[in-house]
Amino acid sequence: MQLAAQEQFAHDIITSWTAESQSYAVPRTPEELAGIVSQFASSDGWLDRVRLRAGDRWYERLYHGSDHDIWVISWMPGQSTGFHDHGESAGAFVVATGVLEEHRPGEQSRVIYPGQPRAFGSEYAHDVRNASLAPAISIHAYSPPLTDMNEYELDGNQLVPRESASERAETLTQERHVQNPKPTKPAGALSIEQMLAAARARFRRLSPGEAHEAVARTGAILVDIRPEGQRAIEGIIPGALIVERNVLEWRFDPASSARLPVATDHDLQVIVFCSEGYTSSLAAASLQDLGLWRATDMVGGFHAWHAAGLPIVPPGKAS
Repeated sequence: MQLAAQEQFAHDIITSWTAESQSYAVPRTPEELAGIVSQFASSDGWLDRVRLRAGDRWYERLYHGSDHDIWVISWMPGQSTGFHDHGESAGAFVVATGVLEEHRPGEQSRVIYPGQPRAFGSEYAHDVRNASLAPAISIHAYSPPLTDMNEYELDGNQLVPRESASERAETLTQERHVQNPKPTKPAGALSIEQMLAAARARFRRLSPGEAHEAVARTGAILVDIRPEGQRAIEGIIPGALIVERNVLEWRFDPASSARLPVATDHDLQVIVFCSEGYTSSLAAASLQDLGLWRATDMVGGFHAWHAAGLPIVPPGKAS
């Protein structure tokens, strides 16, 4: 079987699960799929493909055979699938890093830790979510390969197909709209896009190359505000100062008793970066509010730095 280069490593990992006498057309059992995802999650070569996305879950199919396929999904805190099934496909998944929760109607929620595969038959409906404060990554396999997913809404302890639920919800929404008109936007309220634009208008953002040069030539401080879980997944920039977002202002306010030794005055040049360059803009504006007039952030964040070929320490290599 000819595979694309990007899928070859997946094929190598699962070869041991394919008996020579077995036809590829024979569906895998849930137990076999549990073994496949467990072995795949413990292998090398796939983690650097993972991306984290703030809006929706990120996912990618890593292998597509005639009898099953394999997917990787990343989960930021609060992200979930909603209730769904997998059509005629049986499946299994395992958490590679982080913690997930599985919810089913009428059952107690199940916390799923790394190395604990969950396997199920066709038409199995559940909601999987990341209720923790750190990102998570999971590996999924389906047999036959996934082609259909049906979405549901929870009505009491019953699942209702989303189409039917949407029709009822639309009717209720229309009734509520007549009875309770939508309140007007409070005076002075900004959207997050407006907040972001206002923050970025206060300073000149630096490209990864400019940030790298500023650190080398002027002694600027590169500050990584990503949470620990994100750094573990994506890697780090050597020499960057790690200060998580929730304590940033306390660490860089020269008047704070919790300040870092380097934060001695307001002339400090701080270059903040996050994963993709959004949170960092708001963080840099907050430092500007503290009087750090040279504070700025890096366009595109860690992902752009990595894409520019600048030095990083890959996941699992940091000492």
